[in-house]
Amino acid sequence: MKYWFNFGALFVALLSLSATADESYKSKYVGQEQRQIKSLSPDDIDELKKGAGWGLAKAAELNGVPGPAHVLEMADQIQLSDKQKREIQKIYNKMKAEAVVLGEQLIRLEMDLNKNFANRTINQTLLEESVQKIEKVRASLRIVHLSTHLQTPNILSNKQITLYNKLRGYSKDPCQNIPEGHDADMWKKHNGCK
Repeated sequence: MKYWFNFGALFVALLSLSATADESYKSKYVGQEQRQIKSLSPDDIDELKKGAGWGLAKAAELNGVPGPAHVLEMADQIQLSDKQKREIQKIYNKMKAEAVVLGEQLIRLEMDLNKNFANRTINQTLLEESVQKIEKVRASLRIVHLSTHLQTPNILSNKQITLYNKLRGYSKDPCQNIPEGHDADMWKKHNGCK
């Protein structure tokens, strides 16, 4: 029995397998190693420097508790009075001033952690100290943002809050929007529907 072997085909097959295997190890973070601060994107840094929300107030926002930034953006649509605008602007200004300072601190701390890894000067003690400082600032920053969501509703009427949430796209009536696969009677009972 004679066997004929195509070395060209084998070479192409092996190259193909090699490329596939190499791709399977590729990190989803490729490209991020070029960042100045590896753990923060340019957009993250911009948000922090501006004192913007950076997603830190989602627990309030997505549960229908408005914050001052978006309320001010929608002042006309939700019919804010001049007095309400002044009070909400005051809350917003205080929050932004505090958030900018904390954002700058967070950026510096992340930069220090990044440098210690890049320079190979990190050790367990320094790592723990760095991360604890970062998380303390991050927690303070989150509290600053969430606190404004606690204060803002006290200035608004229930009608304005309802309209705010509707305009933001959060106000789907659970009594009218029963998720697929749920028992309608049980859903309505659990959501206080009549």
